[in-house]
Amino acid sequence: MEKTPTHVIVECGGVGYLVKISLNTFSKLGDDENLKIYTQLQVREDAHTLYGFYSIAEREMFNHLISVSGIGASTAILMLSAMTSDEIAAAIVNEEVGIIQSIKGIGAKTAQRVIIDLKDKVAKSDFATENIFTANNTNQNDALTALLALGFDKKKAQKAVSKVVTDDQSVEEIIKEALKVL
Repeated sequence: MEKTPTHVIVECGGVGYLVKISLNTFSKLGDDENLKIYTQLQVREDAHTLYGFYSIAEREMFNHLISVSGIGASTAILMLSAMTSDEIAAAIVNEEVGIIQSIKGIGAKTAQRVIIDLKDKVAKSDFATENIFTANNTNQNDALTALLALGFDKKKAQKAVSKVVTDDQSVEEIIKEALKVL
């Protein structure tokens, strides 16, 4: 198997397939000859192109990104090379245009379009919950964990915690406010 930062050649049934990958996928692939890679075939008039991903979540984010007008497969791979799928999801849910715009080739209008088009889809997906919240806020994560332990639906609990959280709140305060919303 041949492996480069932009693609891998995967042999299947004696045939080698060129599979385009992101830098994040490249960094997670080991030196093992036998590996599992999740692929997505994109069929265009002039080419059939395979894209490969280390995880199902990364492939899911790729599919979300290419559904946005103005973002093609190459731009989506570039975005997934610059940030992990969880980081992109967090930026989308938190409406952080600047973070998405910091990716090479993404302008302000495209970043806004990504957020508008994908916010609801990404919020419903199972990207890492702790990354969707504001960075390093363990109180939010602890409050969410407590609400889940009480039997509340994950998506509703996430929304409630996101609505009520402010800076310098204790876990108990976040839970009390979130329970009022739920």
